[in-house]
Amino acid sequence: MQLFKKWFGEKETMEQQGSLTYLIAGLGNPGREYRLTRHNIGFMAVDALAFALESKLTKVQFKAIVGTAQLAGRKVILAKPQTFMNLSGQAAVSLMHFYKIPPSNFMVINDDLDLPLGTIRIRPAGGSAGQKGIESIIERLGTQEFPRLRLGIGRPSGQMDPRDYVLQSFSTSESELLKVVLDRAVDAVKTFVAEGLDAAMNKFNGKLE
Repeated sequence: MQLFKKWFGEKETMEQQGSLTYLIAGLGNPGREYRLTRHNIGFMAVDALAFALESKLTKVQFKAIVGTAQLAGRKVILAKPQTFMNLSGQAAVSLMHFYKIPPSNFMVINDDLDLPLGTIRIRPAGGSAGQKGIESIIERLGTQEFPRLRLGIGRPSGQMDPRDYVLQSFSTSESELLKVVLDRAVDAVKTFVAEGLDAAMNKFNGKLE
């Protein structure tokens, strides 16, 4: 009987720990040449979040650069997959399984062509809308049921191919708005962890005033 109590007690403790642990994965491409590109706004958001939470992204784990932080009594894993965008699921889902994080505590931050720069959109689930990193995560995870924080980057004007546009750096004129968006993304993630997804959606969905 004592052995059964020990086993089930350990299982309960693991489940409780998992419910108090969050994984925030920002999507992008590794390499200096991609660092400031529109496709890497997810990486930028995680870097800003790490700075705000006084965390250092120095550990390499499951093909991702990882850091940890504490927020509102919860453990937060910050991650930047280093597999290139199209294979983001390899790193993100491996981390999720390793830390036993439920999908509801797993938030992905990614760029979105269909939203103008200055708009953020939090969603509890949904398809990839053509975003290859999200597509990879859905495929690996086997479900669309995980929160995502979409940061608008707008669409190119004229005849520019969107594949070329997302690999361009933000312009100097966009830099101030980009900083405001990243600060807003940090606050949105903090609210998600501390108060829940509904609170974050109510407070942060939409365009900056």
